[in-house]
Amino acid sequence: MRHQVSGYKLGRTKSARIGLRRNLIKQFFTHERIRTTRAKAAAVRGEAERLITIARNSADKDEAAKVHARRLVASRLGGNEAIKRLFDEIAPRFANKPGGYTRVVKLGPRMGDSAEMVILELVEE
Repeated sequence: MRHQVSGYKLGRTKSARIGLRRNLIKQFFTHERIRTTRAKAAAVRGEAERLITIARNSADKDEAAKVHARRLVASRLGGNEAIKRLFDEIAPRFANKPGGYTRVVKLGPRMGDSAEMVILELVEE
């Protein structure tokens, strides 16, 4: 039994879950808003907020700490332009905000399978 086991399986194997999570977070940082199912948004939201916090906290550190923070994020997402955008554009916007960087807006059921659709977006100050 899976009593109180954390995480979302999303009906996928481990490698498919990791790939889905990476792609959703990359798209989220690239476009600052994604339309997805409620379960996928819930699975991605916490990790996206943690990555924003890592980027935000590294802004006032020395160069070695900045490189370390970029490598931590790259290990989760793989290297691409989403990391550059996260550190250069997104994190400075939330420099004084202690958390709560994302918002989930419900859209209603999807045509076809009635999956609950939401928009996951960055909060604008």
